[in-house]
Amino acid sequence: MAGAITDDRPSAAEGRQGRPLIVTEDVELLDDLLRLCAAAGARPEVHHGVPDGRGRWETAPLVLVGTDAARRLRGAARRRGVVLVGKDQDDSGVWQRAVEIGADHVLMLPDGEQWLVDRIADVAEGVGRPALTVGVVGGRGGAGASTLACALAVTSARQGTRTLLVDADPLGGGLDVLLGGESADGLRWPAFAASRGRVGGGALEESLPEMHALRVLSWDRGDAVAIPPQAVRAVLAAGRRRGGAVVVDLPRRVDEGVAEALAQLDIGLLVVPAELRAVAAASRVASAFGMVLRDLRVAVRGPYAPGLDDHEVARLLGLPLVGEVPTEAELPDGGKPPGGVPRGPLARFCEGFWARVAARGEAA
Repeated sequence: MAGAITDDRPSAAEGRQGRPLIVTEDVELLDDLLRLCAAAGARPEVHHGVPDGRGRWETAPLVLVGTDAARRLRGAARRRGVVLVGKDQDDSGVWQRAVEIGADHVLMLPDGEQWLVDRIADVAEGVGRPALTVGVVGGRGGAGASTLACALAVTSARQGTRTLLVDADPLGGGLDVLLGGESADGLRWPAFAASRGRVGGGALEESLPEMHALRVLSWDRGDAVAIPPQAVRAVLAAGRRRGGAVVVDLPRRVDEGVAEALAQLDIGLLVVPAELRAVAAASRVASAFGMVLRDLRVAVRGPYAPGLDDHEVARLLGLPLVGEVPTEAELPDGGKPPGGVPRGPLARFCEGFWARVAARGEAA
């Protein structure tokens, strides 16, 4: 059994890395909580009541209170991040005790173990606000979605934002190649194919290749490996928990794995060349993606066919217009990546995009 009696927004303390606080005298419950903390990679502090001086009570990022200890906390200062934990599924008075101590959640073991491990692991990782997650998809093949995804990520990293670039298209040739880092050390998608539960955000970040001040999750050069939807969900969730920005290069088809990625996006960008056949193809992509993605916008690429401009393309698709994506001259081998020229037109477009979403409060 698990339940919330207040909203689930994290307190300010939860955004800081720290040790959870356990308050209980129940030896059996304590053993369970210590086991769950170990599984989450956290080292808790244990007390029988409110810690002396109360400073630790107020600053601990998460407090796990055993149902046996609730009566000893009735006079403690109210704070966020308190979970009342017990093992008696038939305890009819647990909700009253939760209200008395101002608990955010009531949780009964063993049913709520996975939720609690995830919450403790968030504390161990120092989780704050999740990353702003942007997906990029082409309205048709060759629309330039991968180029824009790379440019957005490169620009974000250049601005000092922790940035993760995810290649979700196994048939796209590899974003590491586009960034000139196909030989960079680090894990690729096949290494995460067996992931099912929680993936540590810090461990994920450290395991991936670093290119142009950002981390990249791409594909290797071996045979195609099917990534189960559970693995896509776990890996993207881990990347988002680190904060900053996550950019996902998406294929145009929607399968179960892509649907998992779409469910974690804040914004989707549909890249559409300004020609009638491309608009027709993009309308089908928009229809499929719009069934899952709540915020889909269009970015238009020239040159323009007669009678079309960026506003007309957006009108035909019925989507908000991000703007016209400029084209940069092809760079020779060893040149800068897409968006890598700070004063280039593509970099300026990406800077404008990040500035607009930040101004609207969408950025992490």
